[in-house]
Amino acid sequence: MIWSKEETMSREDMTALQTARLRETVNRVYEKVPYYRAKMDEIGLKPEHIKELSDLSKLPFLTKQDMRDTYPFGLFAVPKEELVRIHASSGTTGKPTVVGYTRNDLNMWTECVSRIAAAGGATSKDVAQICFGYGMFTGALGLHFGLENIGAAMVPSSTGNTEKQLMYMKDFGTTLLVATPSYALRIAEVAQQIGMDVKKEINLRIGLLGSEMLTDAMRNEMNKAWGEDVLVTSNYGMSELMGPGVSGECEYLDGMHINEDYFIPEIIDPKTGEVLPAGEKGELVITCIKKEALPLIRYRTKDITRLIYEPCKCGRTNVRMENLSGRSDDMLKIRGVNVFPTQIEEVLLAMDEIAPHYELVLTRKNHTDSMEIKVELLPDKMTDSYQELEALRNKIVHKLRIVLGLSAKVTLVSPNTLQRFEGKAKRITDLRKDGE
Repeated sequence: MIWSKEETMSREDMTALQTARLRETVNRVYEKVPYYRAKMDEIGLKPEHIKELSDLSKLPFLTKQDMRDTYPFGLFAVPKEELVRIHASSGTTGKPTVVGYTRNDLNMWTECVSRIAAAGGATSKDVAQICFGYGMFTGALGLHFGLENIGAAMVPSSTGNTEKQLMYMKDFGTTLLVATPSYALRIAEVAQQIGMDVKKEINLRIGLLGSEMLTDAMRNEMNKAWGEDVLVTSNYGMSELMGPGVSGECEYLDGMHINEDYFIPEIIDPKTGEVLPAGEKGELVITCIKKEALPLIRYRTKDITRLIYEPCKCGRTNVRMENLSGRSDDMLKIRGVNVFPTQIEEVLLAMDEIAPHYELVLTRKNHTDSMEIKVELLPDKMTDSYQELEALRNKIVHKLRIVLGLSAKVTLVSPNTLQRFEGKAKRITDLRKDGE
C-alpha cells in the first residue's frame, strides 16, 4: 500500500520540492544556528549561494563529533521552549548525541514511519509487537506512533523476558514484529527451547526489522526460523536524522525507499568527501530539509551503501538505498586487508551446520594482528567425532579465506554458548593495543 502521494512524485517535481526546502533550510540554519553559520562563514559561503540542488555539495559536512562538541543543544534551530520531546544516544563512546522534536517534527516523524511501515505490508488489521527498548532510544517510540497512525493494535512489550514475549505473541495474535534481526532470531530460539512451534502457534506475517544491518543471510535465517511466508523487511534511520523512518523496504525487497521530500541523500567517497556518481557505492550523507528543531545539513552517517534510481515494481518513484554493506568506521584492518563483519556473516550463515551466532576476537602480538572467529554449532549438528569437527572447521577457514583474502582462526563452540542480545548485537571484541 502506498501511503502518501509524495512517494510517487515525478523526479522533476521532487527536485523542485527538494530545492525549495533546501534553500529555506539553509537560510534558517544560517540565521538560527551560530555553530553552523561559523562553518559556512569559514569557507565564504552564504545562503544566497545555494540556488540549485547541485549546490548542496558546496555546503560543509556535519559529523557526530560536531554534535558532541555542541552538546546538548548547540545545533538546535529552535529555543528549548518549543521542544516537545528530547531523545539521546547511549553515549557509550563519549557524550551522547542529543536530538529534539517540535510538534511539527513529531508529526513528520509519524508520517515517515507510517510510509515505511505501509511499504513493508503493515495495515490497520495488524497486531504489532515492539521489542525495542522504550526510553531515550528513538526506535521504539518512532515505530510505535507510525504503526499506531496506520491503525495497528500496539503491543509495547519492549525488550527482555523472552518467554513472556512469546506468550504475548501467541495470546494477543501478534502479526507484526518490530525487533533487531538478532533479537527476532533469539525469540525463535527460545521458542524452540521451550517446545513452542512458532510456525504453527504464532501468526506472524511481517518482520519489520531495524537498528542492525539485515544481510541476505540473516533474512534467510529469519525465514527458516519463522516461516518462508513471513515478509522480512529492513528499515533505516538514526537518532541524529530523526529516528526510524528515513527509508524502508517494500514487499519487493529491492532496496529501501527514501522519504526524499524530507531527506536528500548523497553518496561520497569516505576518504576524500567527493560526491560519487549515481549508482556507485560509498558513504551515505543525509540532509534534513523539513525538520524544525535539528535540521542537519550534509550529515555523514558512516554507513556504506549505494543509491538506486531505477523505478521500483511497487510503483514508488523515490530513490532507494541498497541494504547497508557496513559502516566505514566498522571496517576492520587485519594485516593490511580491509574486512567488513558483514562479509563474515554472509559466509557463516550460508552453512547449514552453523547457528546465526558468532563473535570476532581481534588480538595483536609482536605488531601483528590476528582474528579469531567463534561460531556456534546447531544442536542437531553436535558430534563427538574430532574428524568431522575438524573437517567443518577447515571448510569454514577455506570459505573465509576466499571471501576475505586472509586466514582467520576459527573456533567451534557448543550451542547456546555465545552471548545473546536484545538490542543491537555486539559481535566484535577488539583486544588490540597499539605498540604490542
